[in-house]
Amino acid sequence: MDQDSHCTGERELLEAVSRITTSSTTSPSDEEENQPKAEISCQERKENPEKDDTQDSSATLSPNSSMTTKELQEYWRNEKRQCKQIKLLFEIPSTRIVEHHLSKYVMYKIIILQTGSFDSNKSVIERRYSDFEKLHRNLLEEFSEEMEDVTFPKKTLTGNFTEEIINERKLAFKDYLRLLYSMKYIRRSKKFIDFLTRPELQEAYGCLRGGQYTKALEILLEVIGLQERLTRGNPAAIVPTLCAIVDLENPASAFEYGEKALSRLRVHTSHRYYIPLLDTMITLAYELGKDFLSLQEKLEEWKTKKDPIRVFTLKELAVREYIQ
Repeated sequence: MDQDSHCTGERELLEAVSRITTSSTTSPSDEEENQPKAEISCQERKENPEKDDTQDSSATLSPNSSMTTKELQEYWRNEKRQCKQIKLLFEIPSTRIVEHHLSKYVMYKIIILQTGSFDSNKSVIERRYSDFEKLHRNLLEEFSEEMEDVTFPKKTLTGNFTEEIINERKLAFKDYLRLLYSMKYIRRSKKFIDFLTRPELQEAYGCLRGGQYTKALEILLEVIGLQERLTRGNPAAIVPTLCAIVDLENPASAFEYGEKALSRLRVHTSHRYYIPLLDTMITLAYELGKDFLSLQEKLEEWKTKKDPIRVFTLKELAVREYIQ
C-alpha cells in the first residue's frame, strides 16, 4: 500500500472514532478539535513515515471501539500534543576569555529558548571552540550525508582572541546550531543532545557524589527543562535526571517529579529505574498522606512477573550515572 493510501485509511479511521467521541460528549470544543487532530496526525506521519524513537506510552494507544469515552478523549489530547512541534532558538549574545594555567580559550554563552511564546524557562550553557569541534567530528561519523553541506568555522593559527574573529564565530556557531537543529535525525541524536546537556549533567552528578546536594539539585533543575524539550521523541531518556531530583527534593516536590518519571515508564517497566522509583514513591505517598496502595499493587504485580534480582535504590543508581 502506498503512503497516500495508508494516510487516507488512517484519516478515515480517526474520523470514525472522532464521531464516536462527539456522539458521547456534546462539548463544542471537542467537535472543533477532533478533525484537525486527525489531519495533522496523518500529515505528520506522511512526512515522517518512520516511527519516532520511542513514543510516549499514552500515545501508543490505538483508537478503537473498545475504548471508553474518557480514554478516547485522553487519546485525542495526546495526539494533539504529539502534533505540536517544539522549536528551539539558539542565541550567542556574549563570550568570555578564560585563562587557566597554561591554556587560554574563549567560552561562548549559548541561550536556548522555545519559539511561539514567551519562554521563561530559557536555558543558558557555555561551550568552547573545541566542544563545537568535537561535536562536528562526531556528527560527521554518523551523519556524513546530512553534514555534507554544513560548514564549520576553521581554527586560525593567529588572531583567535581578536574581537573580529570572536564576533565572526559567534554568528557562525549560532547558524551552525540552528542548521543542525533543523535536521530531524541530528537534533534527536544522542551526540547532539549530549553536546547541549552532558557537561552540566556530569557536573551535577559529580556534586551529588561529593555531597554537594544543594548545588547538584540547582544544576539538575536548570537542565531538566532543556532535556525535556530535546527528548520529546524518547520520554524515558530523562528518567535518570527526574529520579535524581526526586532523591534530592523535599517530599512534596519529589512526589511531583516522581509522578513525571513514572508516567514516562508506563510501557518501560523493565527499565532499571522503575522498581527503585516505585519503592520511593510508595514511601513518599505514605508520608504525604496520598494513595500508596495503587503503587504497592504495581510493585507486587511486577514482583510476580519477574525473578528476584538485586535492585538498587534511587540514590545508588544516581551515584553511578555519568561516571567516567
